[in-house]
Amino acid sequence: MDTEFYRIKRLPPYVIAEVNAMRAAARAEGRDIIDLGMGNPDQPPPQHVIDKLCEVAQNPDAHGYSQSKGIPGLRKAQANYYQRRFGVELDPESEVVVTLGSKEGLASLATAITAPGDTIMAPNPSYPIHTFGFIIAGASIRSVPTTPDKHYWEALEAAMNFTVPRPTILVVNFPSNPTAEVVDLEFYKKLVDWAKFHKVWILSDLAYSELYYDGNPTPSILQVPGAKDVAVEFTSLSKTYGMAGWRIGFAVGNKTLISALTRVKSYIDYGAFTPIQAAACAALNGPQEYVEQTRKMYHKRRDVLVESFARAGWDIPPPPASMFAWAPLPPALKEMGSMEFAKQLLTHADLAVAPGVGYGEDGEGYVRIGMVENEQRLRQAARNVKRYLQSMGVNSSAA
Repeated sequence: MDTEFYRIKRLPPYVIAEVNAMRAAARAEGRDIIDLGMGNPDQPPPQHVIDKLCEVAQNPDAHGYSQSKGIPGLRKAQANYYQRRFGVELDPESEVVVTLGSKEGLASLATAITAPGDTIMAPNPSYPIHTFGFIIAGASIRSVPTTPDKHYWEALEAAMNFTVPRPTILVVNFPSNPTAEVVDLEFYKKLVDWAKFHKVWILSDLAYSELYYDGNPTPSILQVPGAKDVAVEFTSLSKTYGMAGWRIGFAVGNKTLISALTRVKSYIDYGAFTPIQAAACAALNGPQEYVEQTRKMYHKRRDVLVESFARAGWDIPPPPASMFAWAPLPPALKEMGSMEFAKQLLTHADLAVAPGVGYGEDGEGYVRIGMVENEQRLRQAARNVKRYLQSMGVNSSAA
C-alpha cells in the first residue's frame, strides 16, 4: 500500500508548529507564556452580534444545511460594505461569495482555477496559504518580493519573461501578513494595467483592511476602474469584528473567478451555520463603533510594543497596518536565525513569537509579533526580553 501521498510530499513540516508545540509544553508545566505568536484576537465580537447569533439559533428551522455561497442577506451586506467603504459596486448574486474565512476561500479558489504544472506568483515572505494553497492544487510557485518598490516590478517582469510555463496568477496581500507593508491606490492602478497586459489573474488578500494606523485607510484593488476584469479580493470578519473562530470571509470581484469558486465550494461544503451568517449580517449592517475602537486599541498596542521593546534593547519598526510587527532580530543575535531565536525567547523569556522563516525563506532574520495581548502584558513581555538580552550580553546600544 502506497503511503507516499503526492500532495503530502509537497508540504514541508510546518515550521511554526514546532514553536507551538514548545509553547504548549511550557504551559503544561505551569509557566506563564505570553503568546504573541498567533494572530488570534483577544477581544470578543460586539454584543449585538453575539445577541443575533443567539436569537437566530433559537429558531428550530435554523439548524439545517445552509447555502454554500452564503445566504442572500449576507452577500448583500458585503456588497453594501464595499459600496460604503470603497465606493465599489458589487452584484451580490454574481460577484460575492461567502467563504469559511479568507483562508478557505483562497484554498478553494486555488483548487478551482489551478492545473497541475501551472506557475503562480506569490509574495515571499507571505502567509502560508498564499503559496501552499496552490502547491496543494499542484502548481509551482514563483516567488516575488513583498516590498512594493522597483524590485517588485522587476521581479514581476522577470517572472513573465523567464518562467515556463508563464505564470497565470499573482497573489497580493496588502496590508501584508507578515510584513505589515501597505500600498496606495496608484500601486493598484499600475498592477491592474500590468495584469491586463500580461493576461494574469490577481488574487488580493485584504484581510487587514480595517487595521491601519497612519491616517490613510487602506484601499481595495477593486477601486481601480476595470479591476474586476482581472481581480478578486478576499476579506474577513475575523480581525475587523473579533470573529476569528466564526470562520466568515468573502471573495468578491471578477464574475468568472467567483463562479469557479462557488462551483467548487458547492462540492466541498454547505456553508457556515446559518445563525453565524445572520450574526455576520448584524456585524456588517449594524453600528460600526466597534471597528474604530478596535483600530485604536491595536494602534495603542503598537505604540506600547515598539516603545517598551526599544527600551528593552530591541528596536522594532512600527507597523503602519495589521495586527503584527515584523521585527528584525537584534543585530548581535542575527546569526542565530529566526527559528532558534524564537525558541530562545520561549525558553528564556516566556514569550512566544513566530519565526520569520515560517513565512518563506525571505522571512529569515525576522520574527512576527502579534499585538494580541493587552498593554500590561506587552510591557511584561518587554521586561522578559530585556532580561534575556542582558543574559546574552546585548544592551540597548548593541541591539
